[in-house]
Amino acid sequence: MTGLLKRLFIWTIAAGLILPFAVVFGVSINAESNIAFPPTEFSGRWYIMLLTESDWLIPIGNSFTIAFFAALIAVSIALAANYVLWRLNSGFGRAIFALGIGPFLLPPIIIAMGASVFWAEAGWYGRMEATIISHGVFFVTLPLVVISRGFAALSDDVIDASRIMGATPRQTFTKVILPLVAPYVVTGYVLVAIISVNEYLISYMVSGFAVETLPIRIFNNVRYGYSPVVASAAMGFAFITVLSLLALSMVTDLLKLLGARRD
Repeated sequence: MTGLLKRLFIWTIAAGLILPFAVVFGVSINAESNIAFPPTEFSGRWYIMLLTESDWLIPIGNSFTIAFFAALIAVSIALAANYVLWRLNSGFGRAIFALGIGPFLLPPIIIAMGASVFWAEAGWYGRMEATIISHGVFFVTLPLVVISRGFAALSDDVIDASRIMGATPRQTFTKVILPLVAPYVVTGYVLVAIISVNEYLISYMVSGFAVETLPIRIFNNVRYGYSPVVASAAMGFAFITVLSLLALSMVTDLLKLLGARRD
């Protein structure tokens, strides 16, 4: 009886999580021009519109460009910081690490407002570069934490062996350390890219409508009347996230890299 109740509870939670996606997907394949569910006639024209019209292709391109470079910045900072902290192994290093997770402790609106004021004073407000740097800096927490697990798993014996064999510190890093932490680096990169593609508030506060990302485009579309193409864009977000995580899980032990314990 206990097992039956447990399975019922799990399936109830799963249904509650899946139901919103089912509704949005139904709207995205509805042939009607207004948002309606369940669909009365099926059509893929909203997905075609999403992938062919410049009004949507430009924001999609902006979002992926920002995500690509922002993730690169975040991972570069996190990798360098973790390497230095691993070498120092001191209380000061741990304090720096704690500072690195600070952005996730603040409300997003505070971060967005601070970034907006900073870039306005710097004369870069409304530029894509400002959005890229903002995402890269403020999302550094994820790769910082994930990559730190990779450095924590490094064996002192392997490092000592490389030094005994005459490897320089640079060779030890590039030939030994980097290959061992590479799965954690890739995981951090993918996670930042996913968040960056879906992020709205910082992008809007830093660039306004000058650099229209896909979330900003969705917001603009909703302001002037709901259209099923918005549902198609939302499902696009979901598909990208799921496919990215599935691909990542195929080349890495994703749950372990994120901290799950294996009994």
